[in-house]
Amino acid sequence: MGKIRFVTHDQTEHVVEFDTGTSLMQIAVDNAIPGVDGDCGGECACGTCHLIVAPEWFEITGTPGDHEEQMLSMTPERAPTSRLGCQVRATEAMDGMTVRLPEFQM
Repeated sequence: MGKIRFVTHDQTEHVVEFDTGTSLMQIAVDNAIPGVDGDCGGECACGTCHLIVAPEWFEITGTPGDHEEQMLSMTPERAPTSRLGCQVRATEAMDGMTVRLPEFQM
């Protein structure tokens, strides 16, 4: 078990525990992180779990797939380190990771 820090657009920090193997979207939803809805249930079909990973942590999240890239391309607040939380599974290496939430979700 580790901890991830979610930072909302107004700079409010939410530090939550996670189990490895759980998607970042599910971790956020389970902990009522404001701004992460996960409307499609993790099917990479809505973009309501858009997260901006701190640059120093981005590499450990893996590489976005083609479908995720398509969804992110429709996100006006996309950043170089944007990911869809439903597509990132938590690993032990993510303990202490920081992700930011965009002001507006799709």
